[in-house]
Amino acid sequence: MAKVFKKTSGNGGLTLYLGKRDYVDHVDKVDRVDGVVKLDPADFGDRKVFVQLACAFRYGSDDLDVMGLCFRKDIWMQQTQLYPNGEKPALSAMHDTLLKKAGDNAHPFSFEIPNNLPCSVSLQPGPDDKGKACGVDFEIKTYLAKEKNNPDEKIEKKDTARLVIRKIQYAPSQVGAGPKADICKSFMMSDKPVHLEASMEKDLYFHGEAIPIKIKIKNESNKTVKKIKISVDQTTDIVLYSADKYTKCVLNQEFGETVDSNGSFDNTLTITPLLADNKEKRGLALDGRLKDEDTNLASTTMLRQGVEKEVLGILVSYKIKINLMVAGGGLLGGLTSSDVTLELPLNLMHPKPEGIFFTL
Repeated sequence: MAKVFKKTSGNGGLTLYLGKRDYVDHVDKVDRVDGVVKLDPADFGDRKVFVQLACAFRYGSDDLDVMGLCFRKDIWMQQTQLYPNGEKPALSAMHDTLLKKAGDNAHPFSFEIPNNLPCSVSLQPGPDDKGKACGVDFEIKTYLAKEKNNPDEKIEKKDTARLVIRKIQYAPSQVGAGPKADICKSFMMSDKPVHLEASMEKDLYFHGEAIPIKIKIKNESNKTVKKIKISVDQTTDIVLYSADKYTKCVLNQEFGETVDSNGSFDNTLTITPLLADNKEKRGLALDGRLKDEDTNLASTTMLRQGVEKEVLGILVSYKIKINLMVAGGGLLGGLTSSDVTLELPLNLMHPKPEGIFFTL
């Protein structure tokens, strides 16, 4: 159960009401944004009331704006006039509830979000960073203006009310078979190799869910596998304004399992990548943030056929690395030590909830 969200402008003349702030991308369509604006037109004069929904990519904080440079690029925007003679949408159950909550002189509005827009993603700021985080966000704004689209008209901050919403994607109801990979590696001063095989039960896991990885090792070499290290890398590809792509490790876990020469290992090791273990990593991709502590590692970007990557703003992917630390033996010792590395793809998403409700 969630509360009704509202925001009032500094002049007190506009109050924006929303029943929820998370809107689900169902692949074929996105939840409709239904809201209400309550008006007190005493000081409006000849100005009109508009409401807009914008999807934008922010690549710098507002306080960095200098010499007229804008650190925000609009990806998509839609707006409508509410007062006077505003457009009236078909009323939904959400509208009815919000209208009762807002009372007299409340005006409903609706927006349809195209399903080819990116989901909300923010990049984790550093400890000393200030202002809004970089990333893709959706914002609903109601404001006073004389004209609908006049770039020369200055909109006062006190004459606006804003609420940030999130476009999110839930995991599909059906999950597929998990990935599997194997490698056979030979070593210097050893006539036989080490075999490594790794597999997962399914192709998608939920945020915070334990991820079991089945690992099989057959060590035919004359060396010893000293330990197993499993890491998870997040790759963030910022495709909107540059070819900026970088990878950050979100989990690095060692297991003290040893496999002697001519020995074997067949067991399941479990990992859980969490944002809680990565709070200090600047630039880590997170699901869109509404308030502090209200998010998690970014969900995997699911590319929809026919959608250009550049429209999606930020692409996020994960991979698991299984690394065997193999110690060298004999007189050469560490000079003949080496690693055996295997990679598996990982999809992280939100589970689809049983139902979404709201209350006053």
